[in-house]
Amino acid sequence: MAPFLSGGGYSSEAWSYVLSLHSHTKMHSFRLYRTECRMNETIVVCHSEPGAWYPPLFQTFPCPPSPFYSDFKSVIGRTMFETDRVNGEHVERCNKMDYVWVPTDFHKSTFVGSGVDPSKVVKIVQPIDVKFFDPAKYKPLDLASRGQCILGSSWEYRKGWDVLLKAYLKEFSKDDNVALFLLTNPYHTDTDFGNKIMDFVESSDLAEPVGGFAPVYRGEGWGRPLVEAMAMSLPVIATNWSGPTEYLTDDNSYPLPVDGMSEVMEGPFMGHLWAEPCVDELQNLMRRVMDHRNAATAKGRKAREDMIRRFSPEIVADIVTEQIENILRQ
Repeated sequence: MAPFLSGGGYSSEAWSYVLSLHSHTKMHSFRLYRTECRMNETIVVCHSEPGAWYPPLFQTFPCPPSPFYSDFKSVIGRTMFETDRVNGEHVERCNKMDYVWVPTDFHKSTFVGSGVDPSKVVKIVQPIDVKFFDPAKYKPLDLASRGQCILGSSWEYRKGWDVLLKAYLKEFSKDDNVALFLLTNPYHTDTDFGNKIMDFVESSDLAEPVGGFAPVYRGEGWGRPLVEAMAMSLPVIATNWSGPTEYLTDDNSYPLPVDGMSEVMEGPFMGHLWAEPCVDELQNLMRRVMDHRNAATAKGRKAREDMIRRFSPEIVADIVTEQIENILRQ
């Protein structure tokens, strides 16, 4: 059970699992279909943040669809967080599950460290469609007259757009012929992108201000845009903390160190900690990508190789199928 139509991260991840299992599972008895089934033979996967699990903390369809968890063969929660811990309410909900599937070793550590039963926590990585995200299938866009570009992502404080802008504006001038593109959409009610960028530029002591992808987030659950970029053989600069530590290496990317941890000041995870990316090192890495294109291209090639080897749909389908078969054998 997942928010398939929500368009968010859990939605896209759930679809990636369904499509992977549908196309690649070797478990011939496994079929995706809608029918009645006996509850005591049913494995329920609640693919969402724990607040949606029965009893839900907000209006949603309850998962599992019965308050009696023991009615089912097994009840599994699939979830993740972007901070250094899991709050107490969510720990209790995780411990009601038979298993909690998380995407990375980082999450295994934070969930267990927060009080989730270690025997329940299982790492299940996320698949990526490496056939769709294949650079051989696409012709790059001609992005105006700029010689090289850096791509950033969401307009959200957690995503570190302010860090990226600061480093870009400090490192490059109009003479560098390097453009920064922010591919984003409105986040909640914060739609005033243009004025905020200009305020940021005007407050800097600067003249006027793709060679790579630089999502310099403060915390990330998995980093789907990041693995998609890596599958496309793009050289990536990414904060070396939280979920992406599962796949960032010195050979396939430019892991960005952090200056330290900072406190989340608002929202449901207020009081938790997440990373503060190092602005000075981000400047150095962006310059290195721009000035040493052959090395950056080699890292991009290695990134695609790693995405295919570790996260192809058929690889992840086998991992999920093995977990389901283990439960059925119990």
